[in-house]
Amino acid sequence: MHIINARLRNQEGLHELHLENGLISSIARQTEAPTLGPDDLDAGGNLVIPPFVEPHIHLDATLTAGEPRWNMSGTLFEGIECWSERKVTITEEDTKTRTRKTLQALAAHGIQHVRTHVDVTDPQLTALKAMLEVREESRHLVDMQIVAFPQEGIESYRNGRELMEEAIRMGADVVGGIPHFEYTRDQGVSSVKFLMDLAERTGCLVDVHCDETDDPHSRFLEVLAEEARSRDMGSRVTASHTTAMGSYDNAYCAKLFRLLGHSGISFVSCPTESIHLQGRYDNFPKRRGVTRVNELLEAGMNVCFGQDSIVDPWYPLGNGNILRVLEAGLHICHMLGYRNLQSALDLVTDNSARAMALGDRYGLERGRPANLLILSADSDYEVIRSQGLPLYSIRDGKVLVKRTMPEVEFFGGQL
Repeated sequence: MHIINARLRNQEGLHELHLENGLISSIARQTEAPTLGPDDLDAGGNLVIPPFVEPHIHLDATLTAGEPRWNMSGTLFEGIECWSERKVTITEEDTKTRTRKTLQALAAHGIQHVRTHVDVTDPQLTALKAMLEVREESRHLVDMQIVAFPQEGIESYRNGRELMEEAIRMGADVVGGIPHFEYTRDQGVSSVKFLMDLAERTGCLVDVHCDETDDPHSRFLEVLAEEARSRDMGSRVTASHTTAMGSYDNAYCAKLFRLLGHSGISFVSCPTESIHLQGRYDNFPKRRGVTRVNELLEAGMNVCFGQDSIVDPWYPLGNGNILRVLEAGLHICHMLGYRNLQSALDLVTDNSARAMALGDRYGLERGRPANLLILSADSDYEVIRSQGLPLYSIRDGKVLVKRTMPEVEFFGGQL
């Protein structure tokens, strides 16, 4: 396949890409009008980028909002209660059916890499068994990482440690945690040390739901970061949410940022979900309940955006479009400045790929997998402004998804 008239991020002029045997065989600046073959694509001067990446979603819980009841308070903790009630009724087939439908929605919006947290606080590990099957059968759509996620705690859930270890033995790729949900701070610290030991011993990546609360005294991020720094594991560790950071005072954050920088860990923010769940105990003024995304980026740290939920007990909306989350996140995090808008797609592409440690399996470079998108706009700014979508999603050098943009017809004349 040959793609012509492609605009690449941070590069002048138009380019052409050759895809052969599932790989990118060449990328070159266009010097003359190219000839379009029958299987070739004309990008029309629009951006060609690597696929979108979903670094944080809960596929096992998707499409369960209102089952068995709705989260009426809108809080994180009622969401966990609702899921605990729904969880006892799940089956492998139920989980696979909902996950397949959600994966198709993600793929339709140009996502080809997914990290899903799967609840393993279940003695039967039903959802995990289902997700391991779906991971294999969906390889033509997405590359999936599975996080062994202890939704109800490692130390405070019966046999929590054993379930985590079994989940990794069964094939989960990433060790998760939720220290702020443990009964005590000591248990929270102990859970972080346990999960880091497990990851170090097995070679797994780490992704921890860390301080997903407005409580300014919830400070497990410093524990996770120091464990990552002291073990030299920062490139393998992600701190998700860290919403308490939005409530930390600046004096503490000044000290914390020094440690975070030395640790080398990545961060995932889920802005649409966080602004919905957090601030629920405030009267006025209400906190946004989102981590310090722009400040982390300004300090040179790796930050990306995730959707978190699609129609589940924590978030009743969502459709798989990560650009929707990107646009909302830029608003919520006060990141509509010129510089932010020029690099906005980093938050759902390169930064996410780094957090997932995709390495040379990702990116527009010669010899890498021919996985890419042709967007409907010619710049990061224009993609955000126009609420653009992928026109083509190409995987292994073949068209996976094609989108025809809607046309608007005026009757009675235009201005």
